[in-house]
Amino acid sequence: MIKEKINFHTHTIFCDGNNTVDEMVLSAIEKGFTALGFSGHSMFPFASDWHIAPREHLNYVNAVRAAAEKYRDEIKIFLGFEADFIPSICVPHKDNFKDFNPDFLIGSVHYLVNNKGNCSVDDKTENVKMGLETVYENDAKRFVCDYFEMQRQMLKQGNFEIWGHPDLVRKRNGILQFFSEKEDWYKEQLKETVKVAAKTNVVAEINSGAIARGAMDDFYPSEYFLTLLYEAGIPVCINSDCHNAEDLDCAFDRAVIQAKKIGYKELIYPAAGSEIKIDL
Repeated sequence: MIKEKINFHTHTIFCDGNNTVDEMVLSAIEKGFTALGFSGHSMFPFASDWHIAPREHLNYVNAVRAAAEKYRDEIKIFLGFEADFIPSICVPHKDNFKDFNPDFLIGSVHYLVNNKGNCSVDDKTENVKMGLETVYENDAKRFVCDYFEMQRQMLKQGNFEIWGHPDLVRKRNGILQFFSEKEDWYKEQLKETVKVAAKTNVVAEINSGAIARGAMDDFYPSEYFLTLLYEAGIPVCINSDCHNAEDLDCAFDRAVIQAKKIGYKELIYPAAGSEIKIDL
Protein backbone atom coordinates (compact mmCIF):
# COMPACT_ATOMS: atom_id res chain seq x y z
CA MET A 1 0.00 0.00 0.00
CA ILE A 2 1.22 3.50 -0.79
CA LYS A 3 2.46 5.29 2.32
CA GLU A 4 1.45 8.81 1.28
CA LYS A 5 -0.97 9.84 -1.44
CA ILE A 6 0.10 12.63 -3.79
CA ASN A 7 -1.09 13.38 -7.32
CA PHE A 8 0.49 16.03 -9.53
CA HIS A 9 -1.45 15.31 -12.73
CA THR A 10 -4.94 16.73 -12.22
CA HIS A 11 -7.32 18.27 -14.77
CA THR A 12 -10.38 20.40 -14.07
CA ILE A 13 -13.18 22.11 -16.00
CA PHE A 14 -10.64 24.75 -17.02
CA CYS A 15 -9.48 22.21 -19.64
CA ASP A 16 -10.94 18.72 -20.25
CA GLY A 17 -11.58 17.65 -16.67
CA ASN A 18 -15.05 17.06 -15.26
CA ASN A 19 -14.70 18.71 -11.85
CA THR A 20 -13.94 22.11 -10.42
CA VAL A 21 -10.76 22.88 -8.52
CA ASP A 22 -12.63 22.76 -5.20
CA GLU A 23 -14.30 19.45 -6.04
CA MET A 24 -10.91 17.90 -6.81
CA VAL A 25 -9.46 19.21 -3.55
CA LEU A 26 -12.36 17.95 -1.45
CA SER A 27 -12.06 14.51 -3.07
CA ALA A 28 -8.32 14.48 -2.35
CA ILE A 29 -8.92 15.37 1.30
CA GLU A 30 -11.58 12.66 1.62
CA LYS A 31 -9.19 10.10 0.11
CA GLY A 32 -6.40 11.05 2.50
CA PHE A 33 -4.05 12.87 0.13
CA THR A 34 -1.36 15.04 1.65
CA ALA A 35 -0.69 17.05 -1.52
CA LEU A 36 -2.39 17.74 -4.83
CA GLY A 37 -0.90 19.35 -7.92
CA PHE A 38 -3.08 20.82 -10.65
CA SER A 39 -1.83 20.49 -14.22
CA GLY A 40 -4.23 22.09 -16.67
CA HIS A 41 -3.57 21.36 -20.35
CA SER A 42 -1.77 24.30 -21.92
CA MET A 43 -0.18 25.25 -25.20
CA PHE A 44 -0.06 28.92 -24.22
CA PRO A 45 -0.62 31.28 -26.01
CA PHE A 46 -2.54 28.87 -28.23
CA ALA A 47 -5.21 26.28 -27.41
CA SER A 48 -7.34 23.47 -28.76
CA ASP A 49 -10.82 22.79 -27.43
CA TRP A 50 -9.34 20.68 -24.61
CA HIS A 51 -6.65 23.14 -23.48
CA ILE A 52 -7.04 26.06 -21.12
CA ALA A 53 -8.07 29.01 -23.28
CA PRO A 54 -5.38 31.74 -23.27
CA ARG A 55 -7.83 34.23 -21.70
CA GLU A 56 -8.56 31.72 -18.90
CA HIS A 57 -5.01 31.08 -17.74
CA LEU A 58 -5.07 33.74 -15.05
CA ASN A 59 -8.48 32.59 -13.83
CA TYR A 60 -7.10 29.06 -13.54
CA VAL A 61 -4.05 30.30 -11.64
CA ASN A 62 -6.20 32.35 -9.28
CA ALA A 63 -8.56 29.43 -8.63
CA VAL A 64 -5.71 27.07 -7.72
CA ARG A 65 -3.94 29.65 -5.56
CA ALA A 66 -7.22 30.44 -3.78
CA ALA A 67 -7.76 26.75 -3.06
CA ALA A 68 -4.21 26.47 -1.71
CA GLU A 69 -5.02 29.19 0.81
CA LYS A 70 -8.53 27.96 1.59
CA TYR A 71 -7.46 24.39 2.36
CA ARG A 72 -3.93 25.04 3.62
CA ASP A 73 -4.59 23.40 7.00
CA GLU A 74 -5.81 20.17 5.34
CA ILE A 75 -3.69 19.62 2.23
CA LYS A 76 -0.83 21.15 0.25
CA ILE A 77 -1.91 22.49 -3.14
CA PHE A 78 0.49 23.15 -6.03
CA LEU A 79 -0.02 25.03 -9.28
CA GLY A 80 1.17 23.44 -12.50
CA PHE A 81 0.51 23.04 -16.19
CA GLU A 82 0.68 20.06 -18.51
CA ALA A 83 2.44 21.82 -21.34
CA ASP A 84 2.33 20.40 -24.85
CA PHE A 85 5.31 20.05 -27.12
CA ILE A 86 4.61 20.93 -30.76
CA PRO A 87 7.69 22.12 -32.69
CA SER A 88 7.59 25.82 -33.64
CA ILE A 89 4.33 26.28 -31.70
CA CYS A 90 4.78 25.42 -28.03
CA VAL A 91 7.51 24.02 -25.79
CA PRO A 92 7.15 23.03 -22.11
CA HIS A 93 9.69 25.55 -20.91
CA LYS A 94 9.53 27.63 -17.74
CA ASP A 95 10.26 30.81 -19.67
CA ASN A 96 6.99 30.40 -21.57
CA PHE A 97 5.02 30.27 -18.31
CA LYS A 98 6.93 32.83 -16.23
CA ASP A 99 3.95 35.19 -16.08
CA PHE A 100 2.01 32.53 -14.15
CA ASN A 101 4.80 31.44 -11.79
CA PRO A 102 3.82 27.75 -11.67
CA ASP A 103 5.23 25.39 -9.05
CA PHE A 104 5.92 22.74 -11.70
CA LEU A 105 5.45 21.83 -15.35
CA ILE A 106 4.60 18.49 -16.92
CA GLY A 107 6.01 18.10 -20.43
CA SER A 108 3.88 15.94 -22.73
CA VAL A 109 3.59 14.93 -26.37
CA HIS A 110 0.03 14.50 -27.63
CA TYR A 111 0.36 15.57 -31.27
CA LEU A 112 2.38 14.49 -34.28
CA VAL A 113 3.03 16.85 -37.17
CA ASN A 114 4.45 16.32 -40.64
CA ASN A 115 3.99 17.75 -44.14
CA LYS A 116 0.68 15.90 -44.47
CA GLY A 117 -0.87 17.57 -41.45
CA ASN A 118 -1.23 16.76 -37.75
CA CYS A 119 -2.85 14.09 -35.63
CA SER A 120 -3.10 13.10 -31.99
CA VAL A 121 -1.97 9.87 -30.36
CA ASP A 122 -4.30 10.70 -27.45
CA ASP A 123 -7.70 10.63 -29.10
CA LYS A 124 -10.66 8.39 -29.76
CA THR A 125 -9.70 5.13 -31.45
CA GLU A 126 -11.31 6.12 -34.74
CA ASN A 127 -9.46 9.45 -34.79
CA VAL A 128 -6.09 7.84 -34.09
CA LYS A 129 -6.84 5.38 -36.90
CA MET A 130 -7.72 8.25 -39.23
CA GLY A 131 -4.52 10.12 -38.39
CA LEU A 132 -2.47 7.01 -39.02
CA GLU A 133 -4.16 6.58 -42.41
CA THR A 134 -4.25 10.19 -43.64
CA VAL A 135 -1.22 11.84 -42.03
CA TYR A 136 1.05 8.77 -42.05
CA GLU A 137 -0.40 6.80 -44.97
CA ASN A 138 -0.58 3.71 -42.73
CA ASP A 139 3.16 3.76 -42.06
CA ALA A 140 2.81 2.66 -38.44
CA LYS A 141 6.53 2.38 -37.81
CA ARG A 142 7.11 5.98 -38.90
CA PHE A 143 4.13 7.07 -36.78
CA VAL A 144 5.64 5.47 -33.67
CA CYS A 145 9.22 6.54 -34.40
CA ASP A 146 8.08 10.13 -34.97
CA TYR A 147 6.33 10.02 -31.61
CA PHE A 148 9.51 9.08 -29.77
CA GLU A 149 11.57 11.55 -31.81
CA MET A 150 9.16 14.22 -30.59
CA GLN A 151 9.73 13.00 -27.04
CA ARG A 152 13.48 13.32 -27.52
CA GLN A 153 13.15 16.81 -28.98
CA MET A 154 10.96 17.86 -26.06
CA LEU A 155 13.44 16.52 -23.52
CA LYS A 156 16.25 18.44 -25.22
CA GLN A 157 14.41 21.72 -25.75
CA GLY A 158 12.17 21.83 -22.70
CA ASN A 159 12.66 22.91 -19.13
CA PHE A 160 10.11 21.06 -17.02
CA GLU A 161 9.99 18.87 -13.93
CA ILE A 162 7.74 15.91 -14.79
CA TRP A 163 7.74 13.82 -17.96
CA GLY A 164 4.13 13.02 -18.81
CA HIS A 165 2.98 9.53 -19.95
CA PRO A 166 6.22 8.72 -21.86
CA ASP A 167 4.72 6.02 -24.11
CA LEU A 168 1.24 7.42 -24.69
CA VAL A 169 1.42 6.12 -28.27
CA ARG A 170 0.40 2.72 -26.85
CA LYS A 171 -3.04 4.02 -25.82
CA ARG A 172 -5.05 2.71 -28.80
CA ASN A 173 -2.65 -0.02 -29.88
CA GLY A 174 -4.59 -2.69 -28.00
CA ILE A 175 -7.49 -2.22 -30.40
CA LEU A 176 -5.74 -1.03 -33.56
CA GLN A 177 -2.67 -3.27 -33.16
CA PHE A 178 -0.57 -1.14 -35.50
CA PHE A 179 2.76 -2.11 -33.90
CA SER A 180 4.30 -4.70 -31.60
CA GLU A 181 6.13 -3.69 -28.44
CA LYS A 182 8.25 -6.82 -28.80
CA GLU A 183 9.91 -5.73 -32.03
CA ASP A 184 13.57 -4.71 -31.86
CA TRP A 185 13.03 -1.38 -33.61
CA TYR A 186 10.45 -0.40 -30.96
CA LYS A 187 12.72 -1.35 -28.08
CA GLU A 188 15.50 0.67 -29.70
CA GLN A 189 13.25 3.74 -29.75
CA LEU A 190 12.71 3.36 -26.00
CA LYS A 191 16.42 2.94 -25.34
CA GLU A 192 17.34 6.02 -27.39
CA THR A 193 14.68 8.07 -25.61
CA VAL A 194 15.93 6.95 -22.20
CA LYS A 195 19.47 8.02 -23.14
CA VAL A 196 18.21 11.55 -23.76
CA ALA A 197 16.06 11.62 -20.63
CA ALA A 198 19.01 10.51 -18.51
CA LYS A 199 20.83 13.74 -19.44
CA THR A 200 18.03 15.84 -17.94
CA ASN A 201 16.65 16.28 -14.44
CA VAL A 202 13.11 15.14 -15.25
CA VAL A 203 11.03 12.84 -13.10
CA ALA A 204 9.09 10.31 -15.17
CA GLU A 205 5.55 9.64 -14.06
CA ILE A 206 3.93 6.25 -13.67
CA ASN A 207 0.58 7.27 -15.09
CA SER A 208 -2.62 5.32 -14.36
CA GLY A 209 -4.88 7.40 -16.60
CA ALA A 210 -5.42 4.65 -19.18
CA ILE A 211 -6.66 2.33 -16.44
CA ALA A 212 -9.01 4.97 -15.02
CA ARG A 213 -10.57 5.70 -18.42
CA GLY A 214 -10.62 2.12 -19.70
CA ALA A 215 -8.22 2.70 -22.58
CA MET A 216 -5.98 -0.19 -21.51
CA ASP A 217 -5.25 -2.18 -18.39
CA ASP A 218 -1.69 -0.94 -17.94
CA PHE A 219 0.37 2.05 -16.95
CA TYR A 220 2.43 4.49 -18.93
CA PRO A 221 5.27 3.59 -19.11
CA SER A 222 5.15 -0.14 -19.75
CA GLU A 223 7.02 -2.46 -17.40
CA TYR A 224 9.85 -2.85 -19.92
CA PHE A 225 10.13 0.91 -20.44
CA LEU A 226 10.03 1.50 -16.69
CA THR A 227 12.84 -1.00 -16.24
CA LEU A 228 14.97 0.98 -18.71
CA LEU A 229 14.20 4.17 -16.80
CA TYR A 230 15.23 2.55 -13.52
CA GLU A 231 18.47 1.22 -15.00
CA ALA A 232 19.26 4.75 -16.24
CA GLY A 233 18.69 6.23 -12.79
CA ILE A 234 15.64 8.28 -13.79
CA PRO A 235 13.38 8.95 -10.78
CA VAL A 236 9.61 8.45 -10.85
CA CYS A 237 6.39 9.63 -9.28
CA ILE A 238 2.91 8.11 -9.46
CA ASN A 239 0.11 10.17 -11.01
CA SER A 240 -3.46 9.34 -11.98
CA ASP A 241 -3.83 11.86 -14.84
CA CYS A 242 -7.12 12.59 -13.14
CA HIS A 243 -10.13 13.91 -15.08
CA ASN A 244 -12.78 12.71 -12.61
CA ALA A 245 -12.54 13.33 -8.87
CA GLU A 246 -13.31 9.73 -7.95
CA ASP A 247 -10.26 8.55 -9.93
CA LEU A 248 -7.65 10.56 -8.03
CA ASP A 249 -5.98 7.50 -6.55
CA CYS A 250 -6.76 5.06 -9.37
CA ALA A 251 -4.47 1.98 -9.23
CA PHE A 252 -1.96 3.71 -6.93
CA ASP A 253 -1.27 0.58 -4.88
CA ARG A 254 -0.84 -1.43 -8.07
CA ALA A 255 1.62 1.18 -9.34
CA VAL A 256 3.62 0.89 -6.12
CA ILE A 257 3.88 -2.87 -6.61
CA GLN A 258 5.13 -2.30 -10.16
CA ALA A 259 7.71 0.29 -9.11
CA LYS A 260 9.03 -1.84 -6.21
CA LYS A 261 9.21 -4.92 -8.40
CA ILE A 262 11.53 -3.11 -10.77
CA GLY A 263 13.68 -1.76 -7.96
CA TYR A 264 12.50 1.73 -7.10
CA LYS A 265 12.77 2.65 -3.44
CA GLU A 266 11.12 6.09 -3.50
CA LEU A 267 8.83 8.46 -5.36
CA ILE A 268 9.81 12.06 -6.05
CA TYR A 269 7.42 14.97 -6.62
CA PRO A 270 9.28 18.15 -7.65
CA ALA A 271 7.55 21.48 -6.98
CA ALA A 272 8.36 25.07 -6.13
CA GLY A 273 12.10 24.46 -6.32
CA SER A 274 11.99 21.58 -3.86
CA GLU A 275 11.03 17.90 -3.76
CA ILE A 276 8.60 15.75 -1.84
CA LYS A 277 10.00 12.25 -1.37
CA ILE A 278 8.00 9.18 -0.40
CA ASP A 279 9.67 5.92 0.56
CA LEU A 280 8.17 2.80 -1.00
